Amino acid sequence: MTPPTSSAAAPLEVTDETEKKSITSDGSKGNESRSPGQLAWRRFKRDRTGVISAIIVIFFFVIALAAPLIAKLYGKDPYTTYGLNTPGLLGDNSFPVKPNGGISSDFWFGIEPQLGRDIFTFLLYGIRNSLLIATAITLLVVVIGVVVGITAGYAGGKTDWFIGRVIDILLAFPSQLFFVAFTPVVLALFVTPEENTPTWLIVACLIGLLTVFGWASIARLLRGQVLALREREFVEAAKVTGASPARIIFKELLPNLWTPILIQATLNLPLMVTTEAGLAFLGVGIQDPTPDWGVMISNATKYYQDDITFLLFPGLAMVIFVLAFNLLGDSVRDALDPKTKR
Repeated sequence: MTPPTSSAAAPLEVTDETEKKSITSDGSKGNESRSPGQLAWRRFKRDRTGVISAIIVIFFFVIALAAPLIAKLYGKDPYTTYGLNTPGLLGDNSFPVKPNGGISSDFWFGIEPQLGRDIFTFLLYGIRNSLLIATAITLLVVVIGVVVGITAGYAGGKTDWFIGRVIDILLAFPSQLFFVAFTPVVLALFVTPEENTPTWLIVACLIGLLTVFGWASIARLLRGQVLALREREFVEAAKVTGASPARIIFKELLPNLWTPILIQATLNLPLMVTTEAGLAFLGVGIQDPTPDWGVMISNATKYYQDDITFLLFPGLAMVIFVLAFNLLGDSVRDALDPKTKR
């Protein structure tokens, strides 16, 4: 007769084997050997919205970087006034003769009224300039925000109090109104009203102003994160072992801050794109004839009552890019911090 103990032990062994198989089948055992970055990448790949948004964003950056090559292959440029140089493209009312804004095999997106510039290449270079400016601003904003936020949170005391007051002052400014009012004042410090303002000076002014008033929100967020992290056991252990402040910041704090940093960067770039385009639209940013998203929309609003084609391409392109980047930011947040996903 089989002893009772042996008959009771057999189901336990089967149960253990079943649990091992179930653990292996659902992948939780395999996840134990993966890094947080690999786990985040797996979660992101399963998010169809995030993947599609990433493809759209990459497409915009590729065509922005390749704009000179595409324009060369296309055979047009954004500065030549084809409508004035070639008879028959513009009518007596200075609008394209052909319907839908003059769209044809020679001009894929049509030509601009009055001057007859090629809209396709103007849009390519407008996307290029807007994205380069917005990317430069975002990088500077993130770097300054990280440095200031970590410094305030880790140092504490009077340093934290002083930086906190500076952040409060910057966040209290109505930034959009301030940009519109203050940009001409800054430009007037370098050129007289009678002189033409160089494009590089306008770009430098935009990058400087948007950076100065853009880093405060990221710094405040990271300051709060560091205040919570510096009291954790692993930071206290590093202090006990005699680690320098620089080592604690780079080895202990920064690895735990990459998630909010990346999330803020992905959400900040489309904001800078729309802000820069808005300033150009209002006439205090990039000026015509330099290609820019805001310049295109500003010019197109003069003609939309007669033909909406000129407003369609730049407006639709901006909506698609900003929407895709915002969705990408949400997907990156959910992948890095799955607790926030609903």
